[in-house]
Amino acid sequence: MAEKKAARYGAEDITVLEGLEAVRKRPGMYIGGTGITGLHYLIWEVVDNAIDEAMAGYANRITLILLPGNVVRVRDNGRGIPVETHRATGKSTLETVMTVLHAGGKFGGEGYKVSAGLHGVGVSVVNALSEELTARVWRNGTQYSQTYRRGEPAGGLSEQPAPDEPTGTEIEFRPDASVFESIEFSWETVLERLRQQSYLTKGIWVEATDARSEPHRFYGFHFEGGIASHVRYLNRLRETLHEPIYLEKAIEHVNVEVALQYADDYNERIFTFANTVNNPEGGTHLTGFRTALTRVINDYAKTNKLIKDTEPPFAGEDVREGLTAIVSVKLADPQFEGQTKAKLGNPEVRSIVEQVVAEGLGYYLQEHPSDAKRIIAKTTLSARARLAAKAARETVIRKGALEGMTLPGKLADCSEKDPAKSELYIVEGDSAGGSAKQGRDRKFQAILPLRGKILNVERARLDRMLQTDHIKELIVALGAGIGESLDLERLRYHRVIIMTDADVDGEHIRTLLLTLFFRHFRDAIDKGYLYIAQPPLYKIAKGKSIHYAYSDHEREKILAELGVDSAVAEATEAGENDPSEVPAAETPEAAGGPRATKASIQRYKGLGEMNPEQLWETTMDPAHRVLLQVSIDDAEKADQVFSMLMGDEVAPRKRFIQSRAKMVKNLDI
Repeated sequence: MAEKKAARYGAEDITVLEGLEAVRKRPGMYIGGTGITGLHYLIWEVVDNAIDEAMAGYANRITLILLPGNVVRVRDNGRGIPVETHRATGKSTLETVMTVLHAGGKFGGEGYKVSAGLHGVGVSVVNALSEELTARVWRNGTQYSQTYRRGEPAGGLSEQPAPDEPTGTEIEFRPDASVFESIEFSWETVLERLRQQSYLTKGIWVEATDARSEPHRFYGFHFEGGIASHVRYLNRLRETLHEPIYLEKAIEHVNVEVALQYADDYNERIFTFANTVNNPEGGTHLTGFRTALTRVINDYAKTNKLIKDTEPPFAGEDVREGLTAIVSVKLADPQFEGQTKAKLGNPEVRSIVEQVVAEGLGYYLQEHPSDAKRIIAKTTLSARARLAAKAARETVIRKGALEGMTLPGKLADCSEKDPAKSELYIVEGDSAGGSAKQGRDRKFQAILPLRGKILNVERARLDRMLQTDHIKELIVALGAGIGESLDLERLRYHRVIIMTDADVDGEHIRTLLLTLFFRHFRDAIDKGYLYIAQPPLYKIAKGKSIHYAYSDHEREKILAELGVDSAVAEATEAGENDPSEVPAAETPEAAGGPRATKASIQRYKGLGEMNPEQLWETTMDPAHRVLLQVSIDDAEKADQVFSMLMGDEVAPRKRFIQSRAKMVKNLDI
């Protein structure tokens, strides 16, 4: 073996990033990425600082304005960032906060008892990733301001009298276009976040204006009911069993707020927050809530003889069916797992939340016996359905299906046994399934054709689901079980790809499958295992040259590159020729003379129209295919959309369709 020459490695090879240079060098470490999510994170950091002032009791109004040029302005009427010289840095406190990581009023001291921030990167990161940022502070009858460019001061701290202005802080910034993929903010995304924060900080006034175009758009939020109002909003499309139950109590400097309401459906919706920060993975506050809820409902049912002594106690999933709840805690020293604060880890919070919920919910059920009976009745039905589903699962297991001993006959499996290298195509129809089976790479691609539409699981419990062949075949093929037996470690494919036709029926089947995965295989989506295939809409052939277009825009681009007159092509497609394959004339200039070579355009109406080679080349070949990975950026919003589109209430769905009718394209008649 040849001796490896050692590379030079000394003190001069160690790079020290000064100030905010580290943030600009590795922005993903601080804001999670430079895509649309990371861009909006800048707004959240500034708004969270204003919310901290409100939670501390010093502010009650926040205004946000999206200005032309992708500029954001956020102002609160809190105390204002201090401006005196900071003894540790020798700079003004404002400049210290704006330019030094881990500098702020949230690391001890008396600035904040409770705060949304833990890591202290906050507004200094916003400053580092902004092309320009101006901070304005009103204190002591004076307005102080300072401007920064890419995190560096562009001048000193200026002062001017402002005796009539209320105290507060205003941050105005423009993101650096050289850092982010796009600096175009989403009005809808901003509104959703502000609405959520307004619910979690009851009594605060939040105003938002989109001034980027005329006419300006304005929205205001103010909820005296806090999270109880939020629960009512989440259930606005559902038939509920009672008014929201609101519990609040402070124990050992931990303030606990809980709001819950049961609806007449089958899904569980629990959202957890610590210091107004959403914790999508839950944590100790969620554990305490679930434990208390199960115990209280079981105790009430037995004490009041609503279930027989011989019946088994309700399981946790029984008491949570149809439940919408928000659990919000505020504490001085939150311990989160990771920079994203996805999970709360404070062990003392579990027992405190459990105590608050046990006491408060117990009193409520005693004082509202009619509500209690409705809740117990629903829970009883849920328990019976769970037992029926368990029996159905055991029946299938006895046949060996869910354990992988017998795979469904329609499944064309792959030879690869490593799930990380395997993928399953869920294909609409036997015709497309046949083409996919012939065109696939048998080593790592499995095909499961589905004939017709699967059951809408939004309106069905698990026991009924397990009686339908389509869903049973899919569960068997995935190999991970379902319900309480779900174990993603046993999932047989780490790429599950939905491949349906680009028409109304195909979109409906895709939506039904997405509903199934969202409600019953949510962790598979969170782990990035679910994808949607993108088959082409058009095949464009000119001589021996063949091109595929995945959109109308791409078709026009290809036609232009081939020198084909798109206007003639459109006119020809609209004529009496065979619509599946029609000629498109070249422009005389491109043809090079009066004798023009024809180009043909084929519009694919379905996957079954492609032969195996075409399907492989366009949609299944990893080197050329286009896959959309399914992700859930906002679980609350996703839940609302699925409930509206797939639920029992017709009116909201009708309004949704009517409001978007003019945006529909490629609608099959």
